[in-house]
Amino acid sequence: MTELYVYVYSSSGFLKISINANGGMFWEKCMKVADFIINYLAGCGIREVFVVYGAANGDLIDAFTRTTAIRYVAVMHEQAGGFAAEGYAKVSGNFGVAIATSGPGGGNFVTPIQNCFYDSVPCLFITGQINSQFLRPDPCIRQIGFQETDIVGTVRGITKYAVMIRNPMNIKYELQKALYLMKDGRPGPVLIDIPLDVQKKDIDDVSLLMSFSPHSKDDVPDYDIECIDKQIDECCKDLGCAERPVMLIGGGVRIAQAVDELIMCADILNIPVFPTWNALDVVTSDLPYYGGRVGTYGGPGRNFGIQNSDLLIGIGTRISGRITGGNVKSFARGAKKYVVDVDKALLRREFQQVPCDVNIYCDAKVFLERMITRITKFPIRRDFSMWLRKVIDWREKYDPVKAEHFSRGDIVDPYVFFRILSEEMREQDILVGDCGGNIVASNHAFKTKRGQRNITNNGNSPMGFSFAASMGAWFAAEKNRTVVCTIGDGGFTMNSQEVQTFLNYGVGVKTFIIDNRIYGITKAFQEVNFNGRSEACGPKGYNPPDFVRLCGKGYGMRTFVIERNSHIRLIIREVLNTEGPVVCVVQCSEYHTYEPKIVGWKTPIEDMYPYLSREEFKANMIIDPLPGWEDPEMPKGGSEGSERESR
Repeated sequence: MTELYVYVYSSSGFLKISINANGGMFWEKCMKVADFIINYLAGCGIREVFVVYGAANGDLIDAFTRTTAIRYVAVMHEQAGGFAAEGYAKVSGNFGVAIATSGPGGGNFVTPIQNCFYDSVPCLFITGQINSQFLRPDPCIRQIGFQETDIVGTVRGITKYAVMIRNPMNIKYELQKALYLMKDGRPGPVLIDIPLDVQKKDIDDVSLLMSFSPHSKDDVPDYDIECIDKQIDECCKDLGCAERPVMLIGGGVRIAQAVDELIMCADILNIPVFPTWNALDVVTSDLPYYGGRVGTYGGPGRNFGIQNSDLLIGIGTRISGRITGGNVKSFARGAKKYVVDVDKALLRREFQQVPCDVNIYCDAKVFLERMITRITKFPIRRDFSMWLRKVIDWREKYDPVKAEHFSRGDIVDPYVFFRILSEEMREQDILVGDCGGNIVASNHAFKTKRGQRNITNNGNSPMGFSFAASMGAWFAAEKNRTVVCTIGDGGFTMNSQEVQTFLNYGVGVKTFIIDNRIYGITKAFQEVNFNGRSEACGPKGYNPPDFVRLCGKGYGMRTFVIERNSHIRLIIREVLNTEGPVVCVVQCSEYHTYEPKIVGWKTPIEDMYPYLSREEFKANMIIDPLPGWEDPEMPKGGSEGSERESR
């Protein structure tokens, strides 16, 4: 009889209770390293860990059999497991965890780790490693053991901390250190690599494990509160003199758990507030001061509000090139610019794409709390209602979803689909979007509601993200929240194997495949840059499968199809009301017109294509247009007479 054992937590720590071959029971105050890790994660509130089994992580996976406080979710591919961990973290407010084996298993974590690093997502990636005796003794040797890979060296540049555990007695210290660094300051991913023999080691007395304790100076934010208050005073004085102030809000506000503070501050100031794509569920479309969407693909308002501003307050945003366009000096060029960020490097003027006038090193929550105190005690005696009304007029007049979108009867127009989907989803629901043309259409057309989550990965933006991430979101969410995944045909193909994971675990995500049979955003790019030659993005070269056959007949998942605009609302309702996992194919044959957008690197973001008549454009400009506005750059191969139109 094999020895059976379980770990029980008592007032004196973890006890290993064993039953030997003779049926005798005994206990000892020890624990395997693998069991310590899994139990420690359970103690941190983690309920699910996304795994792919391999020999090098076998003891870690086996440890789940000795606890009911945490479970594994066995996915079909390590990349999907990493994406699921990111979705779990973004919805739960806790961190996400994924486990892979050595060599190719850890290698498949690279893209999810990039995701978390660039989008500031706290995730713990654990990799099994080969037995210590087979590790290469020196970097000059490429490999000794089978599936040996220096995963720590591979990911060091895209993690906040990465370490291999060689001494079992260091496990508590290194685990606590990794989790601390993961959340300290600007969050991000960490990786722990554990050789197989270390996983198996017994810790004779868990209470003797060394703990990690941050140095006191490291545990207290080094914000200069006196300096911050002076900068807030300066900002308030500028608000008192400004005529057209705006706020630009990035994902850092949610990361700082400062959404309520932002809403309170905006309520008091009553000025236009614009979200970046990482903050669409922070500054939602139903807020009275929501100004529209901004950037190279613009959206409601065509960027007129932010470009005509004379004071810009950016909070939790790095003001990236997707916001500014290629002509970075033209961004909000008439405005004095403040930016608040917890990342010191982003506040160094030599590193800023858009040099800001006042750089405030501060957590977004701390800044907003102190700002609220200041403007409550000393109100700003300015009425910005006329300016706010002007911005809202732009937002409503220049809605990307137009009457002609609804008139198409032959296929589904994705702009109509996303607008109706936004109307049918509830305040507590969660939308997980992918990348490429489908996320542009979504961000143009989907109107967010307060309480919803709108999740994607914007920094790395990999195809196939949303299907796996929606799985993590579903596990993390309260069960009264519907999780909806939207993804293109190209993205779905890259992680379609996870259909089986959805079925294995009853993952009740409602997935809509925006099936235009091409790589839409790249086809549009090719038409502008390669004289219309569309290589390897469809229909030449790239040809995706029949998703109804793949998901329905192949995997046995419930499937739906939307073929016309007139069918959209009815079938969306049916999909949302269907129990369990569902895939709905939205047929948008070769659609790849994502507008408005910026044409060329020199065009300022207020002059979006399709161009307004030059008279209408000039009438919308409060600041001076840039030289050359009379003759804007055209898409290559376009017809000037048909490209300009009056809106």
